[in-house]
Amino acid sequence: MAAELFGTAVLVYFACGVATLTFGKFHHPLPILGTGMSASAGIVATSLAFGLVLMGLIYAIGSISGCHVNPAVTIGALIAKRITLTDAIGYWIAQFIGGIVGAGLLWFTFKQSPNYIRKSTGLGADGYGVHSMIHISAGGAFLAEVIMTAIFVFVILAATGKAGAGLVTGLVIGLTLTLVHLFGISVDGTSVNPARSFGPALLLGGDALKQVWVFIVAPLVGGAVAAVTYRFLHGTND
Repeated sequence: MAAELFGTAVLVYFACGVATLTFGKFHHPLPILGTGMSASAGIVATSLAFGLVLMGLIYAIGSISGCHVNPAVTIGALIAKRITLTDAIGYWIAQFIGGIVGAGLLWFTFKQSPNYIRKSTGLGADGYGVHSMIHISAGGAFLAEVIMTAIFVFVILAATGKAGAGLVTGLVIGLTLTLVHLFGISVDGTSVNPARSFGPALLLGGDALKQVWVFIVAPLVGGAVAAVTYRFLHGTND
């Protein structure tokens, strides 16, 4: 549980931090950020940040907790019978606390800048409607999150199964998360992780908190779909 809390906090702090720096509206734009006004550069940078952080965490705490750092991954592991219900509940509690801690540390860090305004700069929260680059509806965001999470969790289950990826497991999973973000950032910011979405939304309040239900429920559904699909394709003895 401690490893899951730590890992989720690190993921939110660094990855959501990059998202905030690349897409957040700072009071005075800072050229040193490097991405300028290019949305494409911001998407690539943020996608890589999520993938690279997760990759590092897998090698750092994977041997301790399996490095779920994501309630959707945990529900997938539960349905795939790789974790007990008791452990899953403990993981979920730790992950959501970690998401809040990571978002809190990120907010406190940015608060030291006179150019940061919480309501306008944000904390890398997800969103639909006017908060989406393509103004996708709540239903569209829900569907996208289910599909993206299902693919992501399916790859995790496959990469960590009996015929898994071995030493390159972290690389495979990290790059898959990067791919998911390359698609999803323009759609709704990309969640595929309820804890990653809940932490920033809780601190921001407003629309971010009102909309966060989509980014909690849809990834959990996606994780469950992934596990059922995996058990069907790979069998139940993996």
